[in-house]
Amino acid sequence: MGLSELSQAGRAPVLPLTLEVVGEALVLEWLLRVLPGQRYVGLARWQGRPVLAKVLVGGKAQRHFQRELEGAERMARQGLVTPELLAHGFVEGQGGWLLFEYLDGAQSLWEAWREVAQQPVLGDGQQGVLAEALSAIGQMHAQGLWQDDLHLDNLLRHEGRLYLIDGGGVRWETPGQPLSRARVLENLGVFFAQLPAELDPFLEELLIHYLLANGEHALPLEMLQAEIAKVRRWRLRDYLKKAARDCSLFAARIGAFGLRVVRREAEAVLQPLLHDLDARIEAGHIYKTGGAATVARVELDGRQLVVKRYNVKNWLHWLKRFWRPSRAWHSWIEGNRLELLGIATPRPLAVIERRWCWLRGRAYLITDYCGGQDIIARFEAYKQAIPPENELLALDRLFAALLRERISHGDFKGHNLFWDDVQGAWSLIDLDAMRQHHSTRSFARAYARDRARFLRNWPADSALHQLLDQRLPQVPGTCPN
Repeated sequence: MGLSELSQAGRAPVLPLTLEVVGEALVLEWLLRVLPGQRYVGLARWQGRPVLAKVLVGGKAQRHFQRELEGAERMARQGLVTPELLAHGFVEGQGGWLLFEYLDGAQSLWEAWREVAQQPVLGDGQQGVLAEALSAIGQMHAQGLWQDDLHLDNLLRHEGRLYLIDGGGVRWETPGQPLSRARVLENLGVFFAQLPAELDPFLEELLIHYLLANGEHALPLEMLQAEIAKVRRWRLRDYLKKAARDCSLFAARIGAFGLRVVRREAEAVLQPLLHDLDARIEAGHIYKTGGAATVARVELDGRQLVVKRYNVKNWLHWLKRFWRPSRAWHSWIEGNRLELLGIATPRPLAVIERRWCWLRGRAYLITDYCGGQDIIARFEAYKQAIPPENELLALDRLFAALLRERISHGDFKGHNLFWDDVQGAWSLIDLDAMRQHHSTRSFARAYARDRARFLRNWPADSALHQLLDQRLPQVPGTCPN
């Protein structure tokens, strides 16, 4: 296959795929990243050896090729640890390729972070991963370079060394001279914005690792915090927009006669369910039926899922609902919001709306199944005792996160809060009424209602009710002291 043909291969070309580059065979064996018709990155075989291949095609190929090449060469020229560029080339009107040393068995720092993410905040494991990352970023900044899409996946551990990758995202001011303070703060804002907000109180401690590698500037904490907040707002807006359109993360079909958005990684697995939703619901384990919603647990190839169908009860109910986004859509957006903010919830996998000329009818939400106990069942034995401290701490973290992000649930009964053993966290379900508030006043009122509803799960004279009332944070002016 030629480069020009690859641009028509779509998102999932048949592998292995052999490309002819300057008279030699480049065999793509496994794709790591695909931007259909533009970029194909993966493990390949060239001249009898494994390589990491970046193949760039389409109308923007020359610009992207030049960026990748210049970025990779800049990092190597400034003495930074980066995979060796073995070969590269560009054919006018067809595309280009860059072949890098393949780091067999390398682990990204993002993978390393996931292994320690559930450990105590900034414990030894987390501190070790972030120290490595910040040291490498500091070295890069000291040489006048930065990555505009800075994240832990661009740092690879391999045989005791940390490699910087992704030359396409590398930018520079004056190579060989430290970056300006404004650029440093901006780039560190991008990095820290992707980490859990629970780490924010430890920013000053974490910056020590950076300053040991690049102590050129004093870094005012308030300015860095402002940058982090700005990037987090942008990331959330951008992610929620992606959850509503076709992109690398989501497969979307939206039109006058239907809406369907599916998490792309789950699209193939969900096809049997999507083709016969109502029958699968009826054959599943029904939790709730009739009225405004039907909830069922279904099994798909051994995987447990929850499907929530939002019913249209009668024509009057339809008149109230057809003109506005369905509750399924609202729950889809809020579930994705919680996931990006690091607040546990069963992963939203798909949302469907039945439509006729844009007028909405039935709607469906598909999520992962949360198999743990709800908090009422889990705390049943502790009405006059103290529950396990790790579960109380997880509850503290949940309420702190809701306060920090100004999120109200709207129906905070105990049956909507489940224990997740894998994450060691309380997971929120039933997000129909969830809301992120812009106004402090409206959030304070909503939070007060949530807190009061949560405490009503237990008798007011029980030791558990009194313990939780003492532990849960209050909003001044809305809860008794």
